[in-house]
Amino acid sequence: MHPRARSFAERAAAEHDLEVDVHEFPEGTKTAADAADAIGCDVAQIASSLAFHAPGLVVVVTSGANRVSEGHLAELRDVPENEVGMADADDVREALGWSIGGVPPFCHETDVPVYLDETLTGFETVWAAAGTPEAVFPIAPDRLETLAGAQSVDVTE
Repeated sequence: MHPRARSFAERAAAEHDLEVDVHEFPEGTKTAADAADAIGCDVAQIASSLAFHAPGLVVVVTSGANRVSEGHLAELRDVPENEVGMADADDVREALGWSIGGVPPFCHETDVPVYLDETLTGFETVWAAAGTPEAVFPIAPDRLETLAGAQSVDVTE
């Protein structure tokens, strides 16, 4: 197992008493479509963790079939839409401790608000990043929501 995926699995066990079933795909799972193809699931079951400044860093865990609405996120954060935008790789690494493409929905370096795309709650299992762009793990959406301290919301276009 890749050291970053192992680190995530160990951290999930220590912080949440969760045994993570990490699946690694050498071909990569950088996009939701790549991940769905590798796993053999619907792209809508991919739980992509995206970081935004809104202001301050927030994580939106969205279905791979959806696109985050910066307008909806601005409304949730009660800020003007022009104050919402994607976080850059350095900010993501510094605040969350993970690289873009491998950000898990929880086990972040700093406590940040997490929003869960409510469409993910319609699935029995979703697949989220496990610390690298090649590693994912299955989890029930309600468990993900609890562990991430997430708020289930309509945040998509």
